[in-house]
Amino acid sequence: MDKTYRIFTLSPGSTSTKLAVFENDTIVFKANVSHDPEVLKTFKEIKDQLPYRVETILTELEKNNISLEEIDAYAAYSGGLAPMVGGIYKVNEMILKDSREGKTVKHPALLGSQIIDEFAGKTGVPAYLVNPPDVDEFQDLARVTGIKGLYRESRVHVLNQKEVAMRYARELGKKYEECNFVVAHVGGGLSITAQRRGKIVDGNDVLNGDGPMAPNRSGSVPAVPIIKMCFSGEYTEKEMIEKISKTGGLLGHLGTDDTRTIKKMVEEGNEYAKLIYDAMAYQLAKFIGSYAVVLEGKVDGIILTGGVSNEPYFVSNIRKLCGFLAPIKVYGGDFEMEALASGAIRALSGEEEVKEYTGIPVWTGFDCSK
Repeated sequence: MDKTYRIFTLSPGSTSTKLAVFENDTIVFKANVSHDPEVLKTFKEIKDQLPYRVETILTELEKNNISLEEIDAYAAYSGGLAPMVGGIYKVNEMILKDSREGKTVKHPALLGSQIIDEFAGKTGVPAYLVNPPDVDEFQDLARVTGIKGLYRESRVHVLNQKEVAMRYARELGKKYEECNFVVAHVGGGLSITAQRRGKIVDGNDVLNGDGPMAPNRSGSVPAVPIIKMCFSGEYTEKEMIEKISKTGGLLGHLGTDDTRTIKKMVEEGNEYAKLIYDAMAYQLAKFIGSYAVVLEGKVDGIILTGGVSNEPYFVSNIRKLCGFLAPIKVYGGDFEMEALASGAIRALSGEEEVKEYTGIPVWTGFDCSK
């Protein structure tokens, strides 16, 4: 790349905000700025945290001699928007309106667009969202369930999923839009997608108990036993949701979701730990196979990413079970900050067209009268 772009990226979490500055694809500064939980409790709504978070971030930047005057563009992880197609979006008034309202979620990620809009406004440079978590590119067939009125929605690790797919496409000497991939992000949650020619046409709902078992999520389980548990009187609604989304999976079975600890248990001869850890790989491999079917067997590669993908034992199980389908490529860890920076660079360089967010959902349901 002839020109050097300096990109500021951020990702707000519950009690901290990740920051990074890139010069092209090289990271030159990173920090995870903590926000006092007691101070955060004093704010009635998430949007009320904005001035406090901005001040905390600016203090951290000043301490590290990072000047906003040197930044060419900002990019943030930011949600709470209407379902949209993937891509790069310049922060506009509709994005800010929907993020303030928390159109789809109530999480500090709502603040991402608001923070970078405030920073970018100081120097007049662009602020972008790159493949936000609200991206929904499902084909209609993927939305249908066996219960009328209950439909599947796209809730996956979109930013990292698309980033690693783009990376592998470049390695293959192809454009992302020319490739078909099955991609699995295996972290605390586990999302798996079928990506056809640059679109995520199918995937599991990582928040609502769909897909393979994960380190701390149940994945798909038989519905009737769950219904019986719900009506047993032994559990509250909150406890049942937590079984699905926070305390299930490896954590529920083994008391830990740290795969390094579990691998040690396996090595020490714990047969139940081996059964459960192998079962997670087995379930993921079954979903990989089913998503190869979604792509009609035309799969350029199977990509593993997320923290658990750094574990050779887990990866070897996946290779054994479904390596016959397509080459398996591993990008251990997550690349969300890098994805934000590379998206901003593609926008600045004109490599990718920037989209306009309208607030109109890409899908609102089926017309059942036809």
